Amino acid sequence: MISGAQKKRQRVGSSTRLSSFPDHDGAKPDGTLTESSKMLGLLRPSFAGFNDPHSADVLLRLYFDPSPFDHPHDSPSDKPALDLYLHSSVLRRSKYFSALLSDRWTKKPDGNGLLHLSLPVPPSSAPSMDPHLTVLRLLYSGDFSGTIVSAAAAIDALPVALELLFDECIRACVQFLEAVPWSEEEERAVLGLIPLLGREEAQELLARVLPPRSNSSEEMLNRLVMASIGNYPSISSGRVKAFVAKMLRDFPSRDSVRRVFDRAFELSLKTVKESLEKYSSPDFRGDHDETEAIQRLNLHTAVYHGKDLLWLVERMIELRIADTAVREWSEQTAFVADLQRAFQDDTWRNIAPGLPSLVLRCTGRLADAVAAGSILAGRQVRLKLVSVWLPVLIVCREKNVSPIPSGQKQLYQELEETFLRIISTLPMSDAESLLHHCLSFATRNVEDCPHLVSAFNTWFRRATCPPLDKNAS
Repeated sequence: MISGAQKKRQRVGSSTRLSSFPDHDGAKPDGTLTESSKMLGLLRPSFAGFNDPHSADVLLRLYFDPSPFDHPHDSPSDKPALDLYLHSSVLRRSKYFSALLSDRWTKKPDGNGLLHLSLPVPPSSAPSMDPHLTVLRLLYSGDFSGTIVSAAAAIDALPVALELLFDECIRACVQFLEAVPWSEEEERAVLGLIPLLGREEAQELLARVLPPRSNSSEEMLNRLVMASIGNYPSISSGRVKAFVAKMLRDFPSRDSVRRVFDRAFELSLKTVKESLEKYSSPDFRGDHDETEAIQRLNLHTAVYHGKDLLWLVERMIELRIADTAVREWSEQTAFVADLQRAFQDDTWRNIAPGLPSLVLRCTGRLADAVAAGSILAGRQVRLKLVSVWLPVLIVCREKNVSPIPSGQKQLYQELEETFLRIISTLPMSDAESLLHHCLSFATRNVEDCPHLVSAFNTWFRRATCPPLDKNAS
């Protein structure tokens, strides 16, 4: 025999459903909820008694909490709701329900022996009760490893577990998030959840997203740059340089990139200078056999780091952060003197034939950026840049130390044209002095040096220009 109370409970259980919940055939009466097959799976009674009206002693109503944008006349009863048949012995695994079911707060059961509780579901742009149903089922099954199988699942379940003070579920979600990669969108979601966690719970998650020091990003940039210019074999250096250049182009802080490049430029330039200084020193010059190995090593070191220096210069110009490099390059009087001494003999030809080209290309890249206005250098910097490096160009031109690239202008002429363009930006007195030193650009065939002809014509045109009338309106 079945008692009247049992029959009544069966009737209640058979008729209770979400007012806008899809029917078993997958239809959606008002389109409020989606993924009906998934929701039905979550609602089916499990072997542990989840949503079983025959054995439950708690009727829990899930309903969407009214949004502040809802109509003022709306009431909670107007919102979709879902009744679940649950068990107080299981719900007490949650500290939230344990407190709610305590003698202080518990209401009397209804005529069917059911204690009525309600749980609001926060509104969202795409309302779903799935996370709440998932966590409630986990109170019964404890199958965290079979349920929390993706970062998205952990992110969905964690806020509900925190709301219900379900410690086991919180630990399971946090441990899963600690161990798996995140998408950018998932990372934003995790950052939003971290403030809801305790210090110990959030420790590993914070360690992943927060740098240990305030300048960690800059230190990482510095390591990337230094690795690209010094620590990789030639077979892979091009690939590494391309990757690092991409990272630097996309890095949001120009100031950090500037500081990193300035440090790297200074270090590479120092190494090249020291190598040339040792090579040009009287202690290491001459034809003695015992000095040949040292000479060879010094020149090879200068060439190796000269290539890095050229790459740094090109990247700095590309990123428009070469101001400091131009100023430094214009102050290299001692370096230029060592280069002139080195290029006066022929020892370097068989050891480091590419060294003059590297030095002139660095000079040319910086000078061209100044002449083009991408680097706004002051008058003294422009004057020094030409006056300091013009002697190197002249000695290279006289010694014919640089080959002519096929199908391109001579490296000398490109730099000549750039220097003459910079000279045209200087006061007449400075331009007059520097143009005298440029006479070596001339050739037997005047048509081969139109840049020199144009530079002198410009100076004479300005020199013969009538004075400006200060009183003219």
